[in-house]
Amino acid sequence: MALTEEATDPVAARRPTLIEMSDAWLVGRARELTAAVQRSDYPHQLEIVAQMDELLDETQRRGEPLLVAQLLRSSATARLITKGLAAEAEPRLDEMLAHTRRHGLALLRADAHALRGRRLVLAAQEDAALTEIARALAILDDSAIPDRQVGIRTWNRMLWSTLNDCWIVLNQLGVYEAAEEVSSRAASAIRESATPHEITLQLLNRVKMLLGWGLRLERIEEYDESADKFRTAASMAMAIEGPYSESLFPRRAGVEAVEQVGVLAAALALHRPTEDQIDRLRGLHEGIGYPGEREIVTIALARCFDKAGRREDALDVLRSARESLGEDGSQPSMRLNIARELARLDTSPDYASGASQSLIDYATRLETEMWSLRESQIATLNARREHERLSAEHGAITQQALQDPLTGLPNRRALDEKLRQLASSADAQPLAVALVDLDGFKGVNDKQSHAEGDNVLRVVASTLRDALRGDDLVARYGGDEFIVLLPGTPASAAKMALGRAVKSVAGLPHHLSHGVTLSIGLVSLRPQERGEQVLARADAAMYQAKRGGGNQVASANSMAADPAAAWTSEGLPTDPAWDPEEHS
Repeated sequence: MALTEEATDPVAARRPTLIEMSDAWLVGRARELTAAVQRSDYPHQLEIVAQMDELLDETQRRGEPLLVAQLLRSSATARLITKGLAAEAEPRLDEMLAHTRRHGLALLRADAHALRGRRLVLAAQEDAALTEIARALAILDDSAIPDRQVGIRTWNRMLWSTLNDCWIVLNQLGVYEAAEEVSSRAASAIRESATPHEITLQLLNRVKMLLGWGLRLERIEEYDESADKFRTAASMAMAIEGPYSESLFPRRAGVEAVEQVGVLAAALALHRPTEDQIDRLRGLHEGIGYPGEREIVTIALARCFDKAGRREDALDVLRSARESLGEDGSQPSMRLNIARELARLDTSPDYASGASQSLIDYATRLETEMWSLRESQIATLNARREHERLSAEHGAITQQALQDPLTGLPNRRALDEKLRQLASSADAQPLAVALVDLDGFKGVNDKQSHAEGDNVLRVVASTLRDALRGDDLVARYGGDEFIVLLPGTPASAAKMALGRAVKSVAGLPHHLSHGVTLSIGLVSLRPQERGEQVLARADAAMYQAKRGGGNQVASANSMAADPAAAWTSEGLPTDPAWDPEEHS
């Protein structure tokens, strides 16, 4: 709706804006849109992507790390699902990975790797995709203990979501044994607290996996085992009715799930193909389905046509599917299933010769050899998973020595090393050094609790880090003090950057910051100056900012010229709703 229309529409005028909505609402809305984008036409998918970006912008404005990571995931996922937008997901996944590393969000960091794997499958880089899944699973292996600050329910939901994203890639690659292990682990994560939507998605994923697995077993002539997979999938397709009717997926009320979801109808048809299923499957084949569903429906429809004696119709639908796949590399195993189905049904004279039979026998032997290679693929996955786990363990030990455990920022030891390194580097000059102190922090500890004070330190640390460049170093100096090093930055540019950080902290919601603001002292490193000397000057500048009322940046660049104007500072507006006593 245009702005002018909103202004004249009384209903639109009363509609709450995003800024008024709670964090929980933003996450819930993102989940709804993620469900909707999977079964929408292309124009609607583009609308959903735009809505996701609006939600992401709002969460980034709020600055809560977990919320930002969840919306980065949703924005990237919407693009991976929407045809032609997968490349746009890459910068969001890069940002998600950097953000989750910075804030210690292990589950969502694993999810970033899983979604990268999904992107690599779309780009036909299957081996690289397997490596990303190994990284994701290695992180999950080391994240068995829930984060109490997140809450067990939210933790389990994030674990389930990450495992599902791993499952998608393994299923696409046809590594079904590993996919089943991951799927079972995902089901365990939400066994006690699953919503109808999560139960529905879990069942849909298992049905899709069993059908792909069954088709793959047929290719090596393991027909009994394949039939067992189809039978189990058909049973699940009937059991999904209850949770599906309460899920977030777009659906028609009063219509059975099997009439609306192609993979469920395909499960019944692959178990027992009959003529009376043709109309249902054809309607679902021509409609909008879930990602990766169309190929399974195509094979099921072709088998029902063949059962009804309509082989040409079966071949037509398979040939059409083969052409429509084009350059799509998202379902490599399913493409082979369609090719096999065509070879099986096409019995025209050219293919009925002895030479053709020899080729079929040769193809069967190749399929058998390819099937045996899956063991090598699984072994590769497990070996890379263990390698990533050990590498992460070694890196964690090294990092702990240089990291502040509360904020995740570099500690004083890391700061000293970085300052020495930058001071001796010509490329880092001029080097701006700032000492940051929190205004009103003592009041938080005294009036709230030390635990709440720790939460404020975490929020301020992440806000300060996010407000600066990637090359700038933010370290915890001790207590409620931080040091910022800005290499290659003149004092004027450093002051502008730090001013933005001051405004970002001042603009935090009161329940996150409790009214804490920043006093920053800014100096530039002098030639031959030692680290303790420049930090002492930054400390003096910080106290000048304190004397000026806090919530500002003070620099000491003109003392010699004019003692009265020796300290320049930049004041910032305060929120009158804050408790004045918290600014003491």
